[in-house]
Amino acid sequence: MPGCGALSRQDGPAGRQVGPSQDPPGPASIREMPGTQKHPGVDAYLATLPLWQREMAEAVRRLAHQADPDVEETIKRRTLPYFVLEGNICALLGAKDHLNVFIYDPIAPDPTGLINQGQGNATARGIQIRRGDELDEAALVALFRAVIANNRAGGWRKVQAQL
Repeated sequence: MPGCGALSRQDGPAGRQVGPSQDPPGPASIREMPGTQKHPGVDAYLATLPLWQREMAEAVRRLAHQADPDVEETIKRRTLPYFVLEGNICALLGAKDHLNVFIYDPIAPDPTGLINQGQGNATARGIQIRRGDELDEAALVALFRAVIANNRAGGWRKVQAQL
């Protein structure tokens, strides 16, 4: 929907979250991607989330791997899922009424306005996803790819110093 921003609220039958033209993301979607390794600690963390957060976190997980097949999953800070490739890409954190996706690159472009917190932060920004939000998957994959490109170029600090 033009002018609605990168996240919009859309409820389907019985208040279930629906996407533009896809089934809700599930655990099987990542298994279909060749070369993708699921980290058991990430599975364990996602299992603790409410259903709608778990489904959204699985979508973010799938999109991180879609951005680059070399993305790896790990656990940092004891329980938090991180997605890394030559540096941090993003992390997930379930909160009471939203899911946080922390983007570890303050200079990666966000032309669609996915990032809705921490725009002025020095090292990371965030996307707060609330129940019923529709995620712009293409925009998130593009954002992940920009972070990965900066990581491969030596990290956002090095890239920024060259600008």
